Amino acid sequence: MNKRVFIGIDTSNYTTSCAVCDEAGVILENFKELLPVKEGENGLRQSDAVFAHVKNFEKIASYIREKHADYEIVAIGYSAYPRDIEGSYMPCFLVGKAVCEMISALYSIPVYHFSHQSGHIRAAIYSSGANIESDFIAFHVSGGTTEILYVKPTNNKFNIEIIGGSVDLHAGQAIDRIGVKMGLKFPCGKQIEELAGKNTSKISSYNVCVKEFECNLSGLENLSINLYQKTNDVSLTSAFVLDFIGKTLEKLTLNLRKKYLNIKIIYAGGVMSNKIIQNRLKNKFDNVYFAEPVYSSDNAAGIALLTKENHK
Repeated sequence: MNKRVFIGIDTSNYTTSCAVCDEAGVILENFKELLPVKEGENGLRQSDAVFAHVKNFEKIASYIREKHADYEIVAIGYSAYPRDIEGSYMPCFLVGKAVCEMISALYSIPVYHFSHQSGHIRAAIYSSGANIESDFIAFHVSGGTTEILYVKPTNNKFNIEIIGGSVDLHAGQAIDRIGVKMGLKFPCGKQIEELAGKNTSKISSYNVCVKEFECNLSGLENLSINLYQKTNDVSLTSAFVLDFIGKTLEKLTLNLRKKYLNIKIIYAGGVMSNKIIQNRLKNKFDNVYFAEPVYSSDNAAGIALLTKENHK
């Protein structure tokens, strides 16, 4: 008997993702293919990202066909736009839409769509072990977003209100810009974490800019580049970058705790896969939850789960 499954597709500006979950809500596959970025560049133009996604789908289709030809697809879902706000749009998500609408038409199966942000949140809940029964707060910290969200689960979807975040540069943007200037390959998050772990030098004192639930991160880039030019120390600069972001998130979380007391806080997005930042927050606060790295960076697992839940 064929295994009944639900498929999720996510086509972000960094990764082509396809995930499969079963009727019990267990992720069976979470396949990801990074979009190629030329050395020395900070990401892709949308036209190049769209082209790269189209090429990647051949690999994804082959992977699913060869490994699991016994799947019976019950429903399929995709990320249609970045956030759950009016006017949220990014061309690269049209590739996932086109693929899913075509599969839906060919095989007469239902198709659902969600925001990329909702997929991140759902994947983080799945991986973190958080038992969500009421409202919670989610940090979405990545290359394209640094936001604090008040989330109300309703009818297998999320009612999301932005209550804070960065007013200028995104955390992931800062990491990648600094990393590329130090000669690292985009995306730079994993390399920055590895280098920071090797640092043995003391980080000089500095201030971060946090006002209630909002922060500024543009100063991080200037301070980091100045430090690198002064010391030529890649490990020290990497450690400073993560310390700055960790300290900023720590102050934001502290301010949230003053207003929302012991509400559950879930951290999602590629930056939050960083173990150095995670450990800093875990040591400071209770009732905080983090996804495993594979479910924290861009992926389609949350979309597959939301598809299953909305279909049911």
